[in-house]
Amino acid sequence: MEAPRLAHTMSSPTSPCEEVIKNLSLEAIQLCDRDGNKSQDSGIAEMEELPVPHNIKISNITCDSFKISWDMNSKSKDRITHYFIDLNKKENKNSNKFKHKDVPTKLVAKAVPLPMTVRGHWFLSPRTEYTVAVQTASKQVDGDYVVSEWSEIIEFCTADYSKVHLTQLLEKAEVIAGRMLKLSVFYRNQHKEYFDYTREHHGNAMQPSVKDNSGSHGSPISGKLEGIFFSCNTEFNTGKPPQDSPYGRYRFEIAAEKLFNPNTNLYFGDFYCMYTAYHYVILVIAPVGSPGDEFCKQRLPQLNIKDNKFLTCDEEDGVMVYHHAQDVILEVIYTDPVDLSLGTVAEITGHQLMSLSTANAKKDPSCKTCNISVGR
Repeated sequence: MEAPRLAHTMSSPTSPCEEVIKNLSLEAIQLCDRDGNKSQDSGIAEMEELPVPHNIKISNITCDSFKISWDMNSKSKDRITHYFIDLNKKENKNSNKFKHKDVPTKLVAKAVPLPMTVRGHWFLSPRTEYTVAVQTASKQVDGDYVVSEWSEIIEFCTADYSKVHLTQLLEKAEVIAGRMLKLSVFYRNQHKEYFDYTREHHGNAMQPSVKDNSGSHGSPISGKLEGIFFSCNTEFNTGKPPQDSPYGRYRFEIAAEKLFNPNTNLYFGDFYCMYTAYHYVILVIAPVGSPGDEFCKQRLPQLNIKDNKFLTCDEEDGVMVYHHAQDVILEVIYTDPVDLSLGTVAEITGHQLMSLSTANAKKDPSCKTCNISVGR
């Protein structure tokens, strides 16, 4: 019996399932593994001389797609009707070893001219290492398949979110940002030792460091952008920063205009939650023409500093006025060093709420508010 289909090419981009292999029909079938072992009822005929793919090339890699091509001998080439593609996350390549061998795990594509595009957000995630191997196959009249040996195993890594994907995240964040409240300072909480070390070893200047892996898995700033994290949210009833913090009992406060002004650019970096009701938005402030500005310009959507849904600065009666979104927690990354003499350091009176820490926090992949329809 022919196995059921895994997916079909969809004609509309708004269909509930996206195309898996562009312009191809895929099937889920019972296949032999890379070592050539077949289950008793696999429906695959004995090995015959079909050309074995070699010199596999992966190109045009995005966060949820790639192109694949290979070379093969011309002998029996005209008998090929399908390609079997074994795609696995590198870190989980042994995760299925205790599962029943008849669980379909391979992609089956009708033979088409190469290269062909593999696309599908339910099995491809951004910034993830994969292994891939290929067989050629010939479907027989009785539904069985004659297959070649597996090709060599190739490794590759999918890409980060593009600006297009980040713009989709931006639009979802704008929906829940809420009304704007006034602010006057940016602040950064740390332990006393952090500020003592800054004074003693960095000439009083806080230094940018590489952003951790918190937030969306495909965010292009994680592990790459260097900056200093600041907060700017205020308490609704006081208009001042909250007294509680998860990051330490000492707080550096700096007037907003010293970090955010017409000589800086503002970028949208990420939108995520951590299995909670509240959401985080990461923004990047970069002095115009700085290395951080050049990094962001190539990768992130730029925001109008006077008119956006998250953080604004505008001049009113000769004075710079600042506002922030009420209904999201803003994390602001400033990309240049900041001298402690530009602000003040003092101990806060509230609690250190470690449960609110976002250090290497994992995004909730099931949240419909802050996820987009590409790999998580």
